[in-house]
Amino acid sequence: MADGSWITLISLAVTMLFMLGVPVLLVIAYWVIGCSFVLGLTLDNMGAELMNVFNKGFALLAMPLFILTGDLINKSGIARRLSDFAYACLGWLRGGLAMASLGACGLFAAISGSNSATTATIGSMLHPEMVKGGYDERFSAATAAAGGTVGIIIPPSIIFIVYGFLMNLPISDLFVAGIIPGALMVFAMQFACWVICRINGWGYLIPLQLTRVLKMAFGAWLGFFAIGLVLWGIYTGKFSPTEAAGVTVGFCVIAGLLSWALSRLFRIKPDKDWTEKSYAEMLLVEGFTIPQIPGIVVRSAQITGILAPLIAISVVMQQILSLLGAQQVIGDFVISMGGYYAVLATAMLIVFVSGMVLESLPVTIILAPILAPIAASVGVDPVHFSVIFLVGASIGFITPPYGLNLYVASGVTGVPYFRLLKYSTMYLVSLMAIWFFVALTPETALFLLPDR
Repeated sequence: MADGSWITLISLAVTMLFMLGVPVLLVIAYWVIGCSFVLGLTLDNMGAELMNVFNKGFALLAMPLFILTGDLINKSGIARRLSDFAYACLGWLRGGLAMASLGACGLFAAISGSNSATTATIGSMLHPEMVKGGYDERFSAATAAAGGTVGIIIPPSIIFIVYGFLMNLPISDLFVAGIIPGALMVFAMQFACWVICRINGWGYLIPLQLTRVLKMAFGAWLGFFAIGLVLWGIYTGKFSPTEAAGVTVGFCVIAGLLSWALSRLFRIKPDKDWTEKSYAEMLLVEGFTIPQIPGIVVRSAQITGILAPLIAISVVMQQILSLLGAQQVIGDFVISMGGYYAVLATAMLIVFVSGMVLESLPVTIILAPILAPIAASVGVDPVHFSVIFLVGASIGFITPPYGLNLYVASGVTGVPYFRLLKYSTMYLVSLMAIWFFVALTPETALFLLPDR
């Protein structure tokens, strides 16, 4: 049997495995191993390529550290304080609690860099409160799913790290480029949220109280400091993204341990109402103990254990695709579309369709090395295209049939997956509008990078 026939059979087989629910990591690994044997690539080659990834991929060390950061701020109570601050600022508007959950997603994303962690954390915290506040449970769960999309756009972003590693781009530039588009995504979703809540009359209004806002700001100071530490260090060049991740983990560990110890020393009750707490008491969060740290690390390691092998295997996958000429075929198709805008539109369509059936990591691993050089050849700035690419990939998180964030939100809220789709549509429309705006205005990604 010809090599082409074997590869077709292998591809059909792994597609069936994917449809049966086999994890993406195993699906790609089976395909890579099968095609390697067909093309005569030895296991020694695979081992050498995998070692090169981890020997030369210093930037990838930031990935597990930012994942750990997200778990630390969730366990310590910092994430709760960020959501309380957002609600104090927006609770006076119709749908204020839902808008606050979106704002909290943006703040949490600015520390964790993960879409699924953002959805799971904010969804588990605020979904019960939104239901109690008179919001439809389907809308509440869909809001958490939509808010999580900014997890890979607002820096620090795990996927930006992967993209920068694959495309040999400065990760610090990618982080800075994601700030404005990420903020626009949050604002667009908040507007959509306000429209939906105003139509349905959802949400109880709370008065806008300066005292409450100030107290909540005091209470969220650790979160603000962590965000500022990451952005300041990377933007000024004081440390690399990997070093920023390490510094943030250290800060979160110290903050969590000290807060727990001081709260017990001064007998501050964590469930005490904000009106009964002094400004000094608001400075401390719930925190955690030393014996709890291994459990937090294990949880982060479980997520890293899925992502890291997938990145490593992707390097061999790119090698196989190159030997098969797949990159040339897709490249010729995209280039045949015409000039700047036609190529950009075709690339965006490919990313969007791929995002409907794949998670952002395999989409990035498979398509970025193919589409990015083509976009650069017609004049699209590489950093600008990275933002276009990943905003499109993030929209896939709430787009059926895959929609990872919809599954995560369903899992943490108990609302069935298909019941979320009705209220995720409006958020999808708002994100699509921002995606096109970012694609047509390079300044949204490059404004904060004057040297480009």
